[in-house]
Amino acid sequence: MRWIDLLRMSSGNLKKRKLRTFLTILGVVIGTASIVVMISLGLGMQQSMYRQIEQAGGMTAITVTGQDVGGSMYYMSYGSEEGEATKYVTDDTITEIEQLEHVKSATPSLTMRSTVLSGNYYGDIQLVGMTPEELERQHMELVEGSRLPETNSASLELIIGNMVPMDFYEKGSNRGYWETQQLPDIDFMKDPVFLILSSDDYYNAQSGGNSGGFGSEGNTAPVKAPKKYVVQASGMMSGGIETYHNGSYEVYCDIWTLKSFLQKEYRGRAIPGQPKTQTGKPYKFFAYTNAMVQADDIDHVEDLAAAIQEMGYRTSTNAEYLKSAQQEFAMIEAVLGGIGAVSLFVAAIGIANTMMMSIYERTKEIGVIKVLGCSLRNIKQMFLLEAAFIGFIGGVAGNILSFALSFAINVVTAHGGAMGLDSDISYIPVWLVAASMGFAVLVGMVAGYFPALRAMRLSPLAAIRNE
Repeated sequence: MRWIDLLRMSSGNLKKRKLRTFLTILGVVIGTASIVVMISLGLGMQQSMYRQIEQAGGMTAITVTGQDVGGSMYYMSYGSEEGEATKYVTDDTITEIEQLEHVKSATPSLTMRSTVLSGNYYGDIQLVGMTPEELERQHMELVEGSRLPETNSASLELIIGNMVPMDFYEKGSNRGYWETQQLPDIDFMKDPVFLILSSDDYYNAQSGGNSGGFGSEGNTAPVKAPKKYVVQASGMMSGGIETYHNGSYEVYCDIWTLKSFLQKEYRGRAIPGQPKTQTGKPYKFFAYTNAMVQADDIDHVEDLAAAIQEMGYRTSTNAEYLKSAQQEFAMIEAVLGGIGAVSLFVAAIGIANTMMMSIYERTKEIGVIKVLGCSLRNIKQMFLLEAAFIGFIGGVAGNILSFALSFAINVVTAHGGAMGLDSDISYIPVWLVAASMGFAVLVGMVAGYFPALRAMRLSPLAAIRNE
């Protein structure tokens, strides 16, 4: 019997029992959609992690941290920090690291807690100074009309994170977004904005020097009002407060301009966050929060990090974080896929039941085609094709349903923003579609295998006499 004849007979038999075939296929549709959607959730989180790693410098990035400098409001590091910091990160540190083997680039970074004033609002920000090269490497998604800050400019230009407005409060009432659920009426790209470099100086001046702000030490001496700098936002990250990016809560600027402003304002005095002697005098060197190092190849990252640790600094790498995260995501995807596979297993029982009922109803037909000379192999292939048809049609419909559910999930979760992700929480790649299709067909054929064997073993004479 030719393959075209087998295909025609198999599809014809399924059409004769439309309702039973539909219900059986429906089980495969639900099972396939369950597996695809469940796994897509794990893949969506994994894709978001890859994007954040890319924004944090990629797989060859090493973050070098020395003794505490600056005054971060919060700190995020990918991978656990290794080594013990016994030195500060200075310009000499950058030079030493640049001379190490397999170093592609090394740039300083300074993070400090500052205050921004605009109209009737004030807000504490985490100001991050980076070199132009490192700012480029962050792959920031900016709104139209934005540009990166110019280096060594007369005024300090800022890149505002899209979630920074949530940290602003109304003067007098001290009510912010979390109390009112309303963002401040500020257009950062157009409205005048004033920057106070040190939040501690601002709060000490507000309290008359009798009390410090967060992270500041009490001070009973009168405090001079800190200088306010007129700054301009050269850009703002795209997306609303529901869209998370790496750096959404931070404000970026050119590190050389920031360093120049700090040295001018605090000439002869200790710059806030900078190391001091026991007598309170500043050291001659300028210390950075960390150094951003790029290795020339991912294979050299681990050895390079170890060499920097021996110099007396802590290091963390994206490669370490990725390795541990991939293991966690593999477990998550396996669990989610297993939950979805239960539905497909139930569908397989339905396929087996449908095929067994088909054999009982077509016993006489099987006997006739055997007597006419149809081989046992052809009979087996005919029933396996019927089961495969059910799996294939269910797989196609299941994937269509999966894409619809994935779209709905992404819309409901604001494309991952509601879950703290910077991309869709549900992601269905082409390979997952192909794998689910193949798995659905395989499940159908496995479920139809034993009914096919039963059809092969039927006695032709007994089958013909069957009523």
